[in-house]
Amino acid sequence: MTRQYIGNLGKTENGIVSVNAYGVVDGITYPLIFQIFKPKNRLQEGDKYKTKPQIAIEIIQELKEWGFKIKLVLADSLYGESGDVIGCLEKLKLEFIVAIRSNHGVVMPPGSRKRYNRWKAYEQKLSHRQAETRYLREIIFGQRRRLRYYQISKSNVPDPTGDESWYVMTNLSVDFQLNIAQLYSLRNWIEYGFKQVKNELGWADFRLTDYESIERWWEIIFSAYLLVSIQATYFQLQTENLVNSNLPNSNPESSSFRDASTTQFSQHPKWEAGITWKSSLNNLRLIMQPYIFYHLLLPWLDVFNIPGMKRCFLKLIELMNGFRASPIHFSIAS
Repeated sequence: MTRQYIGNLGKTENGIVSVNAYGVVDGITYPLIFQIFKPKNRLQEGDKYKTKPQIAIEIIQELKEWGFKIKLVLADSLYGESGDVIGCLEKLKLEFIVAIRSNHGVVMPPGSRKRYNRWKAYEQKLSHRQAETRYLREIIFGQRRRLRYYQISKSNVPDPTGDESWYVMTNLSVDFQLNIAQLYSLRNWIEYGFKQVKNELGWADFRLTDYESIERWWEIIFSAYLLVSIQATYFQLQTENLVNSNLPNSNPESSSFRDASTTQFSQHPKWEAGITWKSSLNNLRLIMQPYIFYHLLLPWLDVFNIPGMKRCFLKLIELMNGFRASPIHFSIAS
C-alpha cells in the first residue's frame, strides 16, 4: 500500500486503487474489467509504470478487441483532461461525454473569443428522489467545432464558488444538446455500482498483501457482481409482469409465469419487491440461505443423526432450486 487519493474516502490515505470499466444497460451496471494502479514507489523488478489514463486506454482497447459494442463512453475529468485518452476514443470512432476542469484549455485562433449560450432548463431524474430542475448551456471557443463544451448547473445564475457547476466535453452532435446532461448522469449509476461492490460484496476486505492475490479477490467480487446484475434484469421483468397482469386484456400466460416463479418466494418477510441491484442481491441471498445453512449444520447432523431434519433441509433446498432465475447467456466475440 502507499498514500494516494482514495475515491471511497475522498482523501489521500494508504490504500490500493484500480481503474475500472462498467457497462450500464437500462439502469443496471455490469462490471467489465479492472486493472490495479501501481504507484512508482511500489513497482517491483520488471514492472512498468502506467498512469491511470494509460491503463484506461488499455482497457478500452481490450474491450473493443473482445467485441463489445460500445455505444457511449463516460469518464471523469482525470480522463477527460488526457489528450491520449481522447485521442484513443477518436481513433476508435467512439462517442463520448467526459468531464473537464473549469479551467480546461482550448487553443483558439487570434482574435477569437469564448462565449456562453443561453441557459436551457431540463428535468434531472434522481434515484429515490424527486426530479430536479437543472440548467445546461453550451460554451463556444471561437467557432463551434466538432468537440463541444457544456456547463451544467443547479442554477441559471453565475456560481462564483463552482460548487454547483460542472463541465463536460463531447463529440456528440448538437442535436443531442438537451440530452447531454441526462446521458452524462448515467455515471451516477456507475458510481452507485462501485459503491455496492465496496459496501455489499467486500471489495476492500481482501486481507492480502501481494497484487496478484488482490487481483484474484477482485475478480471474485466482480464475478459476484455480474451474476447479481444479470438477475436484476429478471426481477425487473417480474415487476413489469405484475403491473401488466393488473391491466385489462393482460396475457394469462404471463400471469401464470409470475405466479409459478415469484409469488410464493415473495411471501418471505424479508423479500424486497424493488427492482434495484441491491434488492436483487437481498432476494438472491434469501434463496441461497437454505443451502448455506444446511452445510453449516451438516457436521452436527453427522454427530447427532436426525434424518427428519436432513430430509426437510433437502426438500427446502429443492424448492429453492425451483426458483426460475434469469438464464445466463453471456458470450464475447473475439
